Amino acid sequence: MFSVYNSLLVLGRGIGQVMFQNNALSGLLMLIGIFLNSWEMGILAVSGNIISTLTAHFSGYGRDDIKDGLYGFNGTLVGIAVGVFMELSIGFLLLMAVASCISTWIARLFNLQRSLPGFTAPFILSVWGLLGFCTWIMPDILLASDAVNDIIQGINYFQAFSFGIGQVMFQGNIWTGLLFLVGILVNSRTAAFYTVIGAFLPILLAVLPGIDAETLNMGLMGYNGVLCAIALGNRTLKSLVWVSCSVLLSVILQIIGMSLEITTLTAPFVVSVWVIMGIQKLVNPKTAKC
Repeated sequence: MFSVYNSLLVLGRGIGQVMFQNNALSGLLMLIGIFLNSWEMGILAVSGNIISTLTAHFSGYGRDDIKDGLYGFNGTLVGIAVGVFMELSIGFLLLMAVASCISTWIARLFNLQRSLPGFTAPFILSVWGLLGFCTWIMPDILLASDAVNDIIQGINYFQAFSFGIGQVMFQGNIWTGLLFLVGILVNSRTAAFYTVIGAFLPILLAVLPGIDAETLNMGLMGYNGVLCAIALGNRTLKSLVWVSCSVLLSVILQIIGMSLEITTLTAPFVVSVWVIMGIQKLVNPKTAKC
């Protein structure tokens, strides 16, 4: 059994791994950022993380992977997402627990194959399944979508940048986004550099198809780009090209998904990185990372 200290390290790493940071301090800073925006979301993030991690532990999954938080980050996202889409109730908590467990089992299936990294796909599939179930069986538990603001407004570039980082975990708060960035910087300057690239580039790209300023200001065009940039970025100039292509593709997929009224979550990130990784294998199969 893990000691309390080691358990806290696992918790911190599980939150940090949402943004690819295997560092408990990074996760702690991100968790502080979440609590700064919403204490309810902070509790849900911790709850989802613990449930998914314990599911991996009792399922006998790899101890090192558990210690590195690789079974906790999808549950972290599931916990927050359930709070975003559903009314707080006993049923809500049970559904969150089930979805967190399912995300761990799906993550295990991805770990058993070598073709595609799972990234946040377990979270996406769990939440999509949960939303589909609730829409069909118990629609009253779902929160109504926020109405679109008809007031014409300009682009707030700093807010769009910061929210684009925070929205990786559904956080619409400038200070939260900045704490996320600091958490990444604590672990990796390279990852922090690509976080900035990933958050800023979609703002420039999304202006071209005429996306409304409110969508940009809410960070809804940026968060997938942030994850794309961190996932693919390294110290080579070539990676910057791949990152730019992936971010562009994620913006296009987000625009398409939103126009079709799809709850995209982080699917544009996952799909775009899979596509770029596939292209990398075709271009240079010996050196492409799997």
